[in-house]
Amino acid sequence: MKNAIISVTNKKNVVELARRLKNLGINIYSTGGTAKLLKENGIDVIEIADYTGFPEILDGRVKTLHPKVFGGILAKSSSSAHVQEIKKHGIQKFDLVVVNLYPFEETICKTNNEEEIIENIDIGGVTLIRAAAKNFVDVVVVVNPEDYEIVLKKIENNEIDIKFKKQLAIKAFLHTARYDSIISNWLLNRYSTEEIFPQELSIGLKKISVLRYGENPHQQAALYKFPKYNSSYYKLVEAEKLQGKELSYNNYLDLDSAVAIVKNFNNPACVIIKHNNPCGVAEANSVLEAYKKALSCDPVSAFGGIIAFNYEVDGDTALEITKLFTECVIAPGYSNKAKEIFAKKQDLRVLLLPMNVSNENEINIEYRQIDGGMLVQTKDTILGVDNLKVVTSRAPTQQEIVSLKFAYKVAKYVKSNTIILARELQTVGIGAGQMSRIDALKIATIKMNQIDPLVLENLKQYPLVLASDAFFPFRDVVDEAAKIGVTAIIQPGGSLRDEESIKAADEYNISMVFTGVRHFRH
Repeated sequence: MKNAIISVTNKKNVVELARRLKNLGINIYSTGGTAKLLKENGIDVIEIADYTGFPEILDGRVKTLHPKVFGGILAKSSSSAHVQEIKKHGIQKFDLVVVNLYPFEETICKTNNEEEIIENIDIGGVTLIRAAAKNFVDVVVVVNPEDYEIVLKKIENNEIDIKFKKQLAIKAFLHTARYDSIISNWLLNRYSTEEIFPQELSIGLKKISVLRYGENPHQQAALYKFPKYNSSYYKLVEAEKLQGKELSYNNYLDLDSAVAIVKNFNNPACVIIKHNNPCGVAEANSVLEAYKKALSCDPVSAFGGIIAFNYEVDGDTALEITKLFTECVIAPGYSNKAKEIFAKKQDLRVLLLPMNVSNENEINIEYRQIDGGMLVQTKDTILGVDNLKVVTSRAPTQQEIVSLKFAYKVAKYVKSNTIILARELQTVGIGAGQMSRIDALKIATIKMNQIDPLVLENLKQYPLVLASDAFFPFRDVVDEAAKIGVTAIIQPGGSLRDEESIKAADEYNISMVFTGVRHFRH
C-alpha cells in the first residue's frame, strides 16, 4: 500500500489515522478542510489540486472529479493495459480511499434553508466511494470512522485480504445508497407534485443495535432507524434507556403502540399495553390517578405489560407501578424520587422520551412487509371526532360526547375488530382483534364484569359509552350494548344496514354518532 486519499467531513480520529498511515510510509492525498487539519497537526499531505494541476472550483463543488484521481482508483492492477495507461498519463495508483460525506441528514434537521441544504448534497465524496468500492479487488474503501482501527491493524500486520475488502465495499455501497435515499425522500416530500407513491422508492435505514432475539427466541432481530427530518421531533428509536435490561423486539412493538396512544391526550394520561393492544387507558388530573384508572380496567392482563405516560412520573406513581411486575415504563420525564424507586427494580426498563406531537417535515408514509414486497400507505393521522353526525333521535349529552371522543381515540389503536367500553375518561372494557364485532363486544363485556365491584360502583355515576373502529354490519352490537347499559355509541357508519342499527338505538334510547372515518388496524 503506497497511496491513500483522505477526504472527510466527520473528522473523528482522522488525525490519528493519517499519522499512523504516514508512519507506514503511505502517501496521503487530501482536499480542503481535511488537508488543512492534517497539516496543522504536522502531517505531510499532498493536496489533490497540486496533484491534478487543477484547482478546486465552483466554491468547492468540484474538488476531486478529475481523471488523475478516478483513473488511480478505478485502474485494475491485473490489467496490463490499465497499468500502462495510467503510467502514460502520469496517474498514481490509489490503494486506500477514506471518505465520509457532507452532513445532509443533520442539515435538514436544523434548517429549512434550501440553499444550505442543497450545498450539503455531496457529489465528489459519493463518487469517490462508489469508484473505490467498485474496484474493491485493488482498493480498500473506508466510510466509517469506527472502522479506522481495524483497518490500521490489518494494514500494519499485512492482513488485508479480498474478503475484508469485499466487506468494506458492501458497507460503502450501503452507505451511499442510504445517503441517496435520504436526499430523494427529502426532495419527494418537499417538492413532488406527482402521486404520493413514486415508481421507485428507497427507505434508507440505519442500524442502531442488534436485539437479543426476535418475536421468538429462535428468530434473530435488529433495530434500525429511519432518516430524521426534524431535530425537534423525537421518535421511539431515540428514547433514552435510563435503566433495566436490554429491550427486546416485542418490547419495541408494545412501546410503539403505547406511545402512539398516549400522545393523543392533552391531560395526564396512562396507557398499559400487553401483546400490542391496550388493556387499560385513562386520562385524569394526575399521572397517579391516570395510572390507577388504567390499571383498574384489566389488572390481570397488565401483569408484565408496558406502561406509557405523557407527563412526568412522580414518586407516588413510581411506587404504585413497582407493586406490579412491569416490563417497561416510558415517559417524558421522571422525578428524582421516581428514579430512586425504580432503581430498586434493576430489571425494569425505564425509558425517557419527549412526547412531541408536532410532526412538521416528517414523511407521512408507513411500510409493511409481505412475501416478496412491501405494502406502502399514508399514515392514519385523522381521528374523525371534530364533526360528529348525530343519527339517532336522542343527541348525546356533553358528558357522553367527552367519553365518546376518548373511547374513539383508543379504538383507533386497537387491533380490529375492536370494541371499547368507557366511562368518563377511562376504559372499562376492551375487546381486541376479533374476527366478528359482536365477539369483540362480548370480550369487552367480560373484561368489564371482572373489574373490582367497588371501582365499578364508583364509575356508575358516569354514562357507559361504546366505540367501534368500523361500522356495524348488523344491529346485533346495539342489541347487546343495550343489555349492558350502554347509553351512547360512536362508530364510523357506512354500512348498508346503518338504518337497522340506528332504529335499534332509538328503540333503546341510545344516542349514536357517526364519524365517517374508519380505523381498521391489522
